[in-house]
Amino acid sequence: MSFLDSLQTSATGLSAQRFRMNLISSNLANINTTRTQQGGPYKRKDAVFEAKPQQPSFQEALSNQVAPENTDVEVTQIVEDDRPPILKYDPGHPDADADGYIRLPNINVVEEMVNMLSASRSYEANITALRSTKDMASDALDIGK
Repeated sequence: MSFLDSLQTSATGLSAQRFRMNLISSNLANINTTRTQQGGPYKRKDAVFEAKPQQPSFQEALSNQVAPENTDVEVTQIVEDDRPPILKYDPGHPDADADGYIRLPNINVVEEMVNMLSASRSYEANITALRSTKDMASDALDIGK
């Protein structure tokens, strides 16, 4: 794995975790959304990650030296939670049904916060990997001085 491959892997990990944090933020922001354009309450969203092989450079492709362990992280899908909505009695709400119940998204704040912490820690780990790679390259250049 080359220096640039290490940076590329960490960068794609950062991008994927940032996307995940944006989805979690959206889930938390829509915790009381009872009406969407599709109809019904907001549905919690989650990202599906997949490891994708890095695209080889032209030189690597010519020399058939593509290392299979060089992978990027990619968001391949956004899935909606299929849990049923929470029913809450609020007859004065404009979205209340004939019985006075509104349907709220089935979003657990504690679960979302744990997911946010996990994404944040993964983001920090990728930043640490980037810094380590940069420091190793800098140290390698200092050897030649």
